[in-house]
Amino acid sequence: MKLAMIVNGAAVERDISPDTTLVDFLRRELKLAGTKKGCGIGECGACTVILNGDAVNSCLVLAAQCQGAVVYTVESLEQDGVPDPLQRSFVEHHALQCGYCTAGMLMSAKALLMRNPNPSEEEILSAISGNLCRCTGYQTITRAIRQAGEAYQ
Repeated sequence: MKLAMIVNGAAVERDISPDTTLVDFLRRELKLAGTKKGCGIGECGACTVILNGDAVNSCLVLAAQCQGAVVYTVESLEQDGVPDPLQRSFVEHHALQCGYCTAGMLMSAKALLMRNPNPSEEEILSAISGNLCRCTGYQTITRAIRQAGEAYQ
């Protein structure tokens, strides 16, 4: 089937198999390897992308469901070589270690900050509740998200 969508601001059109997941489409067809394929069952959040304004686990979404959709991956955060304030804040707060969860965590946080640049601690924790981090714990991550929100205000 033919799939047409917008990915990171660019129009994309490809022939796909109807059973292709969004994470596989992004990684295999578009070579956007920042979106990680983790558990494959929607538990870890490593594959989180923004789909039509909402953070979603791309392993649970069929690419065919994205006909006409707008998708943003972690690659969209850096613009012209300049890291997004959220990326800078993660570095400043040491909110990453092995990095496997980072792309998904960033995209969940970005979706939150797009809606609410001044989230409460509870809102931040809720937004990243579907993202598992085995290295840093969540205190540095929530601090990084809160600080980045200031740049979006």
